[in-house]
Amino acid sequence: MLKKIVSTSTDGTSVTTLFTYNGNEIVSIDGVQKHTDFTYADGLISKIVILNKINQVLETIEYTYVAGKLVRAKSLNNYVINYIHNSDKTVSYEKFEIGSGNQEVKEYHGVLYFENENFIKDERILDNMEAGVLSKYSISFQYDSKHNPLYNISGYKKLLDYNEGISSNNSLISTVITSVSKDDQILSSAKFYKNAFTYDLDNYPVKQVSENGNTGFLTTIYFY
Repeated sequence: MLKKIVSTSTDGTSVTTLFTYNGNEIVSIDGVQKHTDFTYADGLISKIVILNKINQVLETIEYTYVAGKLVRAKSLNNYVINYIHNSDKTVSYEKFEIGSGNQEVKEYHGVLYFENENFIKDERILDNMEAGVLSKYSISFQYDSKHNPLYNISGYKKLLDYNEGISSNNSLISTVITSVSKDDQILSSAKFYKNAFTYDLDNYPVKQVSENGNTGFLTTIYFY
């Protein structure tokens, strides 16, 4: 099980994130800016409580399952995401913002795609837009064939709102494309995020170097 990661930015600043477990169940993840506590029910993660250490604000997310599959993720007083598991192994979803008076406003809807136990693509349409404007968002991931250390955590791969973190392997490249068009014309360019990994003899990552256009390089060391 992953016990600690140490990430170092280009300016030499290092931050440490600690993971604690009860067997294969994650108990908490403690970082510099936030602390996350996990609660289980019947072997599945039923609640996550996130403390923002900067402003001391708490966020609680509750998870609902049917036959072991996630059907609802609700952030109390913030948002709710409903999931439908399709016969072709895709997952359709809708996200609603929770406004004043607990009124739900549909923010976007989309489809999640999976291949070889990896989350490979999220395609969504933004619903809360001006009349006559269609806004689309897409992000895709490419993977290595090595072990994602978080995949061993009991129930973690069920958390569809955790994106590529729930995959069996490690994400090498992320491609983000956003389009806003009335006739499906893509108006924005793609952004590429690249990761390079070094592995141990058991094919788990021990070092990761990440590159993107916004923050340059970031080095992460994994401890087990």
